[in-house]
Amino acid sequence: AVVSTQSTGYKASMISMMAGSDFIKTSTGKESVNATFPVALVMTRAIKHYHEYTGFKVGFKPAGGIRTAKDSLHWLVFMKEQLGNEWLQPHLFRMGASSLLGDIERQLHHYCTGHYADSAVDIAM
Repeated sequence: AVVSTQSTGYKASMISMMAGSDFIKTSTGKESVNATFPVALVMTRAIKHYHEYTGFKVGFKPAGGIRTAKDSLHWLVFMKEQLGNEWLQPHLFRMGASSLLGDIERQLHHYCTGHYADSAVDIAM
């Protein structure tokens, strides 16, 4: 089942790019299973192959399940390893992570004050 899912994901990615997509994305972010590295690996390999064959660069957006600053760092490393530095730029890589902002604010508060905020009120002060 995994092989057919990977094959289907690769084919869907290629079809989307051949149809003119500027970006492909893992999901809407609203499903029970969202951005996973195995799915992203298949999709970024499709992006790489498409670029090698056509010269066109297509962006990638993992969506859903990216909740912490640490999660985002894992995705940045993944993108650098799979597609290189150029795909770390916003015109080729975006994260669908609406819940990530709160953790980034929390991490910045810790960096500036030396302690983690107890709530959003602490961050606003």
